[in-house]
Amino acid sequence: MSQRYDKQDKIGEGTYGVVYKARDLSTGATVALKRIRLDTEEEGVPCTAIREISLLKELRHDNIVKLLDVCHSERKLTLVFEYLEMDLKKFMDREANNLDAATVQKFLRDLLRGIQFCHQRNVLHRDLKPQNLLISRDKDLKLADFGLGRAFGIPVKKFTHEVVTLWYRSPDVLLGSTQYGTPVDIWSVGCIFAEMATGAPLFAGKNDADQLLRIFKFLGTPNNQVWPSMNHYPNSTNMLSKPEFLQNLVAECSHAFVNTAGYDKLGAEGVDLLLRLLRYEPSERISASEALNHPYFNISF
Repeated sequence: MSQRYDKQDKIGEGTYGVVYKARDLSTGATVALKRIRLDTEEEGVPCTAIREISLLKELRHDNIVKLLDVCHSERKLTLVFEYLEMDLKKFMDREANNLDAATVQKFLRDLLRGIQFCHQRNVLHRDLKPQNLLISRDKDLKLADFGLGRAFGIPVKKFTHEVVTLWYRSPDVLLGSTQYGTPVDIWSVGCIFAEMATGAPLFAGKNDADQLLRIFKFLGTPNNQVWPSMNHYPNSTNMLSKPEFLQNLVAECSHAFVNTAGYDKLGAEGVDLLLRLLRYEPSERISASEALNHPYFNISF
């Protein structure tokens, strides 16, 4: 391991390890090393690392980061990835949070292609956010960090509801749903789409209740017509009976946001796609395949 890769700069740190920029001495290529410390008192390799390795070995696609090698020693596990310049969050910061319409469209198409490939192979990402989307020098977007990824099948298994970073978490998961599928990723895609357009997170909640409140204020207070399953989740009764949800909420989505704060760059078709990604009822959210065929992608910016 140490003979093949020349570790250089530290470029990130997460819950389970540190990411370094390095050079592959056998090829001269720049790579990223994700080093995961192993706790000898625990049961060895963290389950998140095992999932990430097993999923990424199967997921070979232009819009998914490539896992090149796995190096295992007694004290650490090192995942070797292709190196990409920056993540989407850093890219937006560099552009002063003002992406042009063509870039927003290009990145959304790349994101949907990557997630379509995952979903067609029965894989949920479960943690889509700008920090987990990498941008290449050629401005290609690639999905990364599959630590929370899970394979799914039929019948639907019960999953943990403690997934997806709060700001990108769907309302059904916020209410404690454990029987979710691909729509959990689609909601996150919608949040990221809006953030690329406006330069700011769409729903920057402080906790689950605040997150739901922000969603309701943007999309309108849900009812059983727009969200038939809203009262069927583990935390529905507890969460939806809070006083803040019963007052000061608009009755329906006013669409007043359309011509403000960056949404104008999406055009009417882009706004329509956004609202199809952000449907309350999970089964009514547009799929990745359907989204890629939406008229928004026929617009030339």
